Amino acid sequence: MKTRTLALLIASAFAVTACGKESTTASAPQTQQKAAAEASAAELPVVDAIVTHAPNVPPPIDRKHAARVKVKIEVQEKVMRMADGVDYKFWTFGGQVPGQFIRVREGDIVEVEFANRSDSTVPHNIDFHAATGPGGGAEASFTAPGHVSTFSFKALQPGLYIYHCATAPVGMHIANGMYGLILVEPKEGLPKVDKEFYVVQGDFYTKGKYGEAGLQPFDMEKAIKEQPDYVVFNGSVGAIAGDNALKAEIGDKVRLYVGNGGPNLVSSFHVIGEIFDDVRVEGGDLINKNIQTTLVPAGGAAIVDFKIDVPGTYNLVDHSIFRAFNKGALGQIRVEGKENKEIFSGKITEGIYQGEGGTIQTAPLTASEAAQAAKPVVAANKEERIKLGEAVYKANCLACHGVEGKGVEGAFPPLAESDYLNADHKRGIRAVLKGLTGEITVNGKQYNSVMPALALNDEDTANVLTFVLNSFGNKGGEVKPADVAKER
Repeated sequence: MKTRTLALLIASAFAVTACGKESTTASAPQTQQKAAAEASAAELPVVDAIVTHAPNVPPPIDRKHAARVKVKIEVQEKVMRMADGVDYKFWTFGGQVPGQFIRVREGDIVEVEFANRSDSTVPHNIDFHAATGPGGGAEASFTAPGHVSTFSFKALQPGLYIYHCATAPVGMHIANGMYGLILVEPKEGLPKVDKEFYVVQGDFYTKGKYGEAGLQPFDMEKAIKEQPDYVVFNGSVGAIAGDNALKAEIGDKVRLYVGNGGPNLVSSFHVIGEIFDDVRVEGGDLINKNIQTTLVPAGGAAIVDFKIDVPGTYNLVDHSIFRAFNKGALGQIRVEGKENKEIFSGKITEGIYQGEGGTIQTAPLTASEAAQAAKPVVAANKEERIKLGEAVYKANCLACHGVEGKGVEGAFPPLAESDYLNADHKRGIRAVLKGLTGEITVNGKQYNSVMPALALNDEDTANVLTFVLNSFGNKGGEVKPADVAKER
């Protein structure tokens, strides 16, 4: 019995030894493969990333192999323009909002040198949504003022990705402008286009309301409640509108790399007067076709392609539309070239429209209501005229000209400190009564849009113009109903 037990023990010992040898033999190829991979990564050619500030995009990558791509990012906290007369202390990657556009190839090793300037007030880091690893690099890049950190990641999957700061409180760092886009091109590249532009939406929260002048600090309470004062493209009101509008020509195939830094709002991105031929949904492989408006989540992106067929100015907006006309989410593409009346005719005729057979209908009133309605509200003095005019302004003018009368650069001229109105009050009367079409110059800038005539009586017209002349930094004055009647 003892002999049998001893034999079993010896046999078990041989079995364990054999298993150990098999395990060692099995792990050897894996170890060799890992070593080969590390050697391969080390042997990759080293290139410096070509990066660009918005709205520019680096050229497509023409190499057919992976590389170790070196990216240098410097954090800078600086005061810059939010809107005309409004400043804000932005926290930036590379000195602008958004941060620089980074373009790499699928399979590249992205080596990031992350520097935080010595004049920064707080630590910063960077989280690449394109990176596979803890925090997207946030922990590896956490950097105190006056220091520099280095880390790398492999761009495993193609797509368009946000990067942003993820230092606590994360929302504050993002809300101050710390975000940008990195494109990981597929190995085969993207289809060729004629023009590429870089556009990132962001929502900002200031102590002062929209348009309130001066250096505006960040408002944490508004940010938590998700009540932004500004929703803008590329860091400020008018960053890609007016004189800063994107430029294209008839026949161009245009590609927009659209990001949404957030921190809170989802963007309903739309180009007025265009249809997106292709949308790479959320910056990935899924391609949706013939799209009017595409959703871009906070911390997400999309690639939109479209061909331009007729000339003119095309407005880029967040189609949550009050953001566009009242908070700044408006950009423009200016397109030059020959008109194509077959595709878009422009206005052919204009006449009077009378629905329901031309009969003008009214809702009946009681005798007392009719008597009350027959008594127009008449201002007894200039102060009353201003007060009544404010209500008329809010009902008829605010959507285009804004709460502060600043208008929309490149689209709607400002009423604030308007040399056009202050020079001749009759201009305002004629604009309200008859509308205004064609090119005008206001405060040194040209505008060429259409203001429709407003269906206001003489009293309301006088009131609203008196309100405007005595608001928004204008020089004062009074327009009376008799002045309006004379111009009518």
